[in-house]
This record gives sequence, structure tokens and C-alpha cells, in this order.
Amino acid sequence: MTEAFPRSDTESVSSSDNEDNWLNKPGDEDEDDEQEQVSIISLFDDKVFSDAPSMLAYCKDKFGFDFLAVRDRLSLDFHGCVRLINLVRKAVKTGTTPPAEITADHLADDSLLIPVLEDDALIFCLDELPEAGNGQAGAGGVAEGKGAETSNGAPPVDELLHKNAQMQAELENLTKQFTNYRLAVEQTLDKRWGVDEEGEKAGSSKTAAAAPADAEEAVRDDSAYYFESYDHTDIHETMIKDTIRTNAYRDFIYANKHLFAGKTVLDIGCGTGILSMFCARAGAARVIAVDNSAILDKARENVFRNGFADTITCVRGRIEDVVLPVDAVDIIVSEWMGYCLLYEAMLPSVFFARDRYLKPDGLLVPSHASMWVAPVSDGEFVADNVDWWRDVYGFDMRAMQAGIYTEARMTVMPGDAVCGEAHAFRMLDLHTAKVEDLVFEDKWQSTLSDKVEALDGFLVWFDCFFGESRQEVVEAQLTAKEWAAGGRERVAFTTGPFDTATHWRQGLYLIDRTKAKEIEVGPGKKLTGEIRYSTQEGHARGLDIKITWGLEGGDKQAQTWQLN
Repeated sequence: MTEAFPRSDTESVSSSDNEDNWLNKPGDEDEDDEQEQVSIISLFDDKVFSDAPSMLAYCKDKFGFDFLAVRDRLSLDFHGCVRLINLVRKAVKTGTTPPAEITADHLADDSLLIPVLEDDALIFCLDELPEAGNGQAGAGGVAEGKGAETSNGAPPVDELLHKNAQMQAELENLTKQFTNYRLAVEQTLDKRWGVDEEGEKAGSSKTAAAAPADAEEAVRDDSAYYFESYDHTDIHETMIKDTIRTNAYRDFIYANKHLFAGKTVLDIGCGTGILSMFCARAGAARVIAVDNSAILDKARENVFRNGFADTITCVRGRIEDVVLPVDAVDIIVSEWMGYCLLYEAMLPSVFFARDRYLKPDGLLVPSHASMWVAPVSDGEFVADNVDWWRDVYGFDMRAMQAGIYTEARMTVMPGDAVCGEAHAFRMLDLHTAKVEDLVFEDKWQSTLSDKVEALDGFLVWFDCFFGESRQEVVEAQLTAKEWAAGGRERVAFTTGPFDTATHWRQGLYLIDRTKAKEIEVGPGKKLTGEIRYSTQEGHARGLDIKITWGLEGGDKQAQTWQLN
């Protein structure tokens, strides 16, 4: 298989043969032109323009705000224009209205030098705007007469040289302005957050009373690192190229267009915006794409380039903090799953949005998720990855084994390494599950197969199911393949070892043979135990996973692994 379980064998879609049919790709455009195109966001809504004058003309016509008139009336320089841009954007972001008559006092606050919109293209295109009293825009703001022309109608060489010198001077001046602007922003931020030389020196003599604040800051930094990890293209490339994952969302959305047509959809953690664009193409009336990572700027450009700017609104921030432009949504779509399902702790954010914005009869996509565990016997893996360190080119390097028995290992295991029945220890109905359901201890059991030679560890994975309504029930021990076989529109996928690997892989938990007792295993014998998921202390997005095991009716032993 090369994708998620299809709706039926005849409906299986090849990503190479039928991609055009799914996506209806527009014609290819010149690659150089695309790279040079600038995306300038409107001051008052999410509409995107390719140049600053067009955007300001739009704001003037639709919202009655004449940026150039305010600039000229107040004789604003570069920094003044930056303050004016951020004043308006800040008002729009907080849901207020900019002052009807903007004065110099409104622009006096130095915090207005801090960009409201990260990498605001309008700020970097201020040189495109016409100078005061000049109706023509240009890079150098030059509006002179043509002067004498040469015999072939071209301007004389000295005039061209003069204009070139003017433009070079303007460019140098603009470069200095940008440098000063960045410096002003840095100084303002440092002042705002108390990061200055005196503060750094004072930090060495902090009192014990400051400890709680430091701890709180550490938690904030932990979340900041999580969001920053999604700033870069490579992680999104990995996820999108995971056809099991991406095709599952696409297949469900496109096969159920009747669920999306005319509806308002919320996409949490939208990343590149691909799920939002699936929904828009399926007929959604409005899609709100939310992400707290800088990748949102690229998502906004993706939306614009594919013609969905009127349908998809991109919002930067945590779903718990942002104010959405709607009171309720019909559908929430999100790819929130982490390693072993719950790593990264994004599901609580989905629950928050569900309780805050989803209509009573609204749908979550996906709708259910199950978690599986199975015993593993793979002597070759242990020899290659554990025992190997004891003889490395004739040297004993077992010190390198540190952590190998205490940390979860994310890997793709072959199906024949599983030596007993897989057990679904938890099924989550995402329409009704609560945050407290994500810390738990559940029982599990497995009858060993004839593949067992020794019990080397345990393997954990998850399945995801896409239900068409809140009323659908997924039985606890039902596999993704069994669910998908139940009807044409049914879509599900597994991250387990018996089908095509995904970027989530599986969690391998190796038993520490230096501490664990050997148990007499054999075909037909039954293992029983418990598995516990809990949040790590000091690392809110990490997991501690404790597994207890033993032969049925016999003594139990336990081990805890960390998923960092």
C-alpha cells in the first residue's frame, strides 16, 4: 500500500497518476516570477496584494482609510509610517477601530515600532509609495520632466546617469532606514522585557523569591521551542510527503464534500495550509487557519497563490489566545497527533477549540483514535543496536548504551518482530474525550505467538478514524483496516508495523535486561499488565510511559520510559 486505507480497492488512488484529478492544478507559472512576487496583507482584512499602492487603494475604497493622506498630513518619515502601519494593524488585531482622526500623539508610543505582523511586507515596500504631493509611485520617487531626448527617442545618457545616481542614493538611504528601524525594534523589545546590561548583571544575584517566576518562564520557553520547531520547511515537507497521513485527510474531505459544502471550518495547527485548501476546494464557505508558528506566513502565501484568499483566513497565535472572526464553526480539522499519539500535547488545544467554537452538532476530523501495544521479540535488533556497543572495533563502549533502556526509541519495526496479539488499550472519541482522559493507566493483554524467542520489549502505535457524524461509534478493538472496509466513504489509517510506515513510526520500549527478570515465554502463553501515560515533570509536552508485564497469574514487573 502507498496510502491510507482506501474507501475500496477500486477507489485506491495513486499519488502519481491521479493527483491532477484531485487537485485540479492551475497551469504552471514562470518560476522566477513566483519567486519575485511579494505578498502584502491588507491593513484591515486578510486580502493579499502583490504591491503596496494597490493594497492602500483597496483600503481607501473599501474601508475609507487613506494611508497616504494621513502620512502627508502628519509629514511622517519612514519610522512614522512604520508606527502608523502598526497602529492600524494593532487595532484590527484587537478588534477595535483606529482613531477617526489620527494625530502625532497616537503615534508617540515606541511599542508601535514592534511589527504586529511578522515580516510585514508593507514595511519593506514603503519605497514603492508616491512621495508627498506626488501622484506617481516609484522606487526613487522621481517625477521629473522627460527632458531632451536622443534622436531615437531615448533619454540622453547624462539624464540616465543622473537618475541612476538618485536611485542609488535613495537605496542607500532606505538601507540605513531599515538598519535603524531594526535597531529601534531591538532596543524597544530589550527595554520592554528588561533585557539590558544592568538587568543581565542583576540576574546573577536573583533572590529566592524570583524562583517561581523563573519556573513559569521555563514553561513558556518550552512551548516556544515547540512552536519554533515548526517554523522550518523540512518538517512540513516530511509530513506532507507522508502519503498515508495526507491522503487520509484528502480522501475523507473530497469523498464527503456534502459535509463541507457551505460550512465554516476551523483548521488548528494549519502548517502550510494544505488541509485548509482541501476544505476550501471541497466547497467550504469559510476556512479559518490557525497556527502559532512562523510557517503561517508561508501558508498565507500558499492560500493566495492558489486562489483561496477570499475563502481562507489565516490567524497567527495559539488557539487559546486568538480571537476568531466567527463565534462558532461547523467542522474542526486538525493534524494534532504526535509520537505514540499523545507526545507534544497538542490534543488539549483541540479540546479547547471544540468546547469554545464547535457547534453542538459539529464534526471533528479525525473523530476517533485508538492506541495499541504488542510484545516484541527481535534478537537481531537487540544485537545490532544494544549488544553492538560492547565490541566496537575491539573496544568496549557500553557507556554509549546510556539511556537506551530509559528512553523510548522511535523506529519502524518489521511486522514479524511482533510476537503476540496486539491490544488496543485506549480508544478516544474526540467529540467527548476530556483533557483528564489523556493521563491514564489501562490494562492490556496478549497471547504469545510461535515467533517468540525472548521478550525483548514492547511496541506502541496508534490508528486514526474519520467518522462522518458525531453518532458514529468505533469499537475498542477495531483496526483501521477493518473500519475502512466497512463502506466507500470510510477512511482510516494506522501507524502500526503491519502496513506502510508513516513519519510517526512506532515507539519501541526495550526491556532493561540488567534489571528485569527473565520470564519463560512460549507460544500460547498469555501476558497481562498495565500501561500508564503521564506528563513529564518540567516538560509539559513530553511523556512518561510505564509498562507493567508478567505471565497471567504470575508476578509482575515494571519499567518506565521517557518520550522527550
